[in-house]
Amino acid sequence: MGKLRQTALILGEGPTEFFYFKSLCDVFKRLTIKPDYPKHTNIKELDAKIAEVVAMGYSHIFCIIDMDTKDKEPERSQYQKLKAKYAKPINKPKKGIYCEVEFFETHRCTELFFLFYFRYTSRPYETQEPLLKDLNQCVEYRKTIEFFIKTKGLHNYFEHNGGSLEKAMANVKSDRDYTYSELGRLMERLESI
Repeated sequence: MGKLRQTALILGEGPTEFFYFKSLCDVFKRLTIKPDYPKHTNIKELDAKIAEVVAMGYSHIFCIIDMDTKDKEPERSQYQKLKAKYAKPINKPKKGIYCEVEFFETHRCTELFFLFYFRYTSRPYETQEPLLKDLNQCVEYRKTIEFFIKTKGLHNYFEHNGGSLEKAMANVKSDRDYTYSELGRLMERLESI
């Protein structure tokens, strides 16, 4: 029988999301945040990871999705099917399971939210490289596990270098289908739990 945990599991597609959300545990102290990511960043592995943590009894699973890998078929259709599969809460009272699975997207990738810590942009990024270049104009950033460990927490690193989570949340407000991030909405959800 699963045990219902009033905790949020953040499921990212890779180490960037894992290290960033791990660094937010100090911001959301009253909430247990367990960042995690599948071994392979494909839809099948993501679906398997969601099923695994649902069975563990988490009440909230928040999936962080980089849309740069969902621009083309068959990934786009597979992702839409996955979202539809978890559109309704999973409710299995006999097993003690009630879980809401939500998806939060960023187009192009999570680093856009990091750029929003420092400044607003509506520039359409065709690839990740110009986005990383713009981010590096604000703060040194490398997309490597070694760099993530060296910063001793991405969130604090950004704030110590002039960025702010509040600024990022203000900068994400947009109704575009390009250069957007729903991570501000995720932060609001974390605050509401």
